[in-house]
Amino acid sequence: MLLASCGPAHVVVQGNFPPPLIEPLPLTIGVWYSDAFSKHEFFDDAKSKTQSSWIVSTGVAQVQMWDALLAGMFAHIVHLQAQPTPGQAIAGVDAVLIPHVEELQYAIPAQTQVKVYEIWMRYRFELQSADGSPIAEWTMTGYGKTPTALLQSDQEAVNLAAVIALRDAGANFATNFTRLPAIQAWLQEKGVQAVAVTP
Repeated sequence: MLLASCGPAHVVVQGNFPPPLIEPLPLTIGVWYSDAFSKHEFFDDAKSKTQSSWIVSTGVAQVQMWDALLAGMFAHIVHLQAQPTPGQAIAGVDAVLIPHVEELQYAIPAQTQVKVYEIWMRYRFELQSADGSPIAEWTMTGYGKTPTALLQSDQEAVNLAAVIALRDAGANFATNFTRLPAIQAWLQEKGVQAVAVTP
């Protein structure tokens, strides 16, 4: 009732994102987070008067998760302060990674009291060389579901589903990065021996 009377329920996703326990690649990676990525949120408009609308802000948690992941995967990370421009070289990096949230789907219980939520996210990644030429582009997903309906609030359930989705995305990225043929070829050019990461 409180949620319905006060407008949309706003959840700012918060979680713990430990770095991967892997040997980092001896590379310096620049990363660019667009505003659409770093301030990402989604809105669920209530379909009836008995439901609450939701605003779920994932941007801050996304940046925290990807920062932790990339810092564990590479020797050095450089946060770019401006969007990379095609043809403009960026000094001091071996490549630039640009993540995008391409799609988000969610399942929120509409008429039950069971606080089990699901969130599915599809990412698109661009990896560019320091001079802006493309190295690889690929998509990847992350999925999260609250493991229990016994959480104290809907907000906790939504937050947990989002955190699990982000962790799943990070695990997929770490596991599959060096398996992509274009990235394998690039690493070979760099003289970097990549060790396969198991889930």
